[in-house]
Amino acid sequence: MFLVNKENKTTQKIEDISFKSCGLSERNDLQEWITKNPIILGEELLIIQKEFDGFSDTNERLDLLAVDKNGNLVVIENKLDDSGKDVVWQALKYAGYCSSLKKEDIRTIYQQYLTKNNIPGNAEEMLTEFLNKADFSEVQLNQDLTQRVILVAREFRKEVTNTVIWARKYGMKIQCIKVIPYMIGEQLIVDTDQIIPVKDIADIMISYDEKAHDDLKNKEDLANSEIIRNEFWHLFLPKFNEKSKLFSGRNLDLNHYSHWLSTGSGISGVVFSFVVTKTYAGIEFTISKSKDSAENKKIFDYFYSHKKDIDHSFGGELNWERLDEKVGSRISISLYDVSILNRDDWDKIMDFLTDNMIRMEKALRKYIDSYSRR
Repeated sequence: MFLVNKENKTTQKIEDISFKSCGLSERNDLQEWITKNPIILGEELLIIQKEFDGFSDTNERLDLLAVDKNGNLVVIENKLDDSGKDVVWQALKYAGYCSSLKKEDIRTIYQQYLTKNNIPGNAEEMLTEFLNKADFSEVQLNQDLTQRVILVAREFRKEVTNTVIWARKYGMKIQCIKVIPYMIGEQLIVDTDQIIPVKDIADIMISYDEKAHDDLKNKEDLANSEIIRNEFWHLFLPKFNEKSKLFSGRNLDLNHYSHWLSTGSGISGVVFSFVVTKTYAGIEFTISKSKDSAENKKIFDYFYSHKKDIDHSFGGELNWERLDEKVGSRISISLYDVSILNRDDWDKIMDFLTDNMIRMEKALRKYIDSYSRR
């Protein structure tokens, strides 16, 4: 790594240092960096426990336990300057222990982590949101043979890298990531480098469609529900467009598998959405204009100040959700005891979505236009 002086076109080599020379520790430093910003390992991970010791008949504990975007459990083992010679065996033991964890076990483990560390939130909701599912019933976690291992260290011994390469040949999902510290003056900089597998190759290996990793168990599995949603949207949208122009500019992708379908309202970042799931159907006026929740709450409060008139115009009471614990807010109405997976419910769902979306859009339109002119 080099520091470049753009003025005189010179470079200065930045020497890497050891963790030990900086007085850094595995648990208080490296582990905390990863916990607070898992993207340092090169992907989105949800840390669900640290110093996990929930194994039967053993007092061993793993450094970090995470969930990846496919719902796989990820065992993360951290070392500092030297990986040691037994880290692979240690991590594989932990992965074996974790292989028996069920969906409810994982939810409980994560909720314990949130509670212990005074992190606000509900484990079920946060897992559902992280995996981008409609509700927790669609979340699939820790399917057979999907457990992963990430080994983190400044340097890896040859016996470790040889063993990892051998294990990967037999389908074991293990990665080695180097974390190297540098000092520039008083500033500590950390660089990460995935050495096994080589990053470009890894990207190809994990680019398979998510459905290929699902463990299909019955007709209501995730892959089947996505196909059914695709059929529903392609049948519903043309019918809705015959009665309203709200979604007329919304073209469906060839394969629209999502549980929601949105269109702009006239305010940037504020959308009307149809929602269909296994347990309910609904419409939402979602306010996510900015990552700054204060801006979204300001917009919500504007509409809420006209709540009485809006509900009256709609012809019933809407569900007003400021969601102070989240960035966005929404106004919604839902129909329960219906399922997108049951085609016998489709007419009822379509009638509900059509009637209520038209009435909601009409009730909100003058306030949307008024806010847009501000």
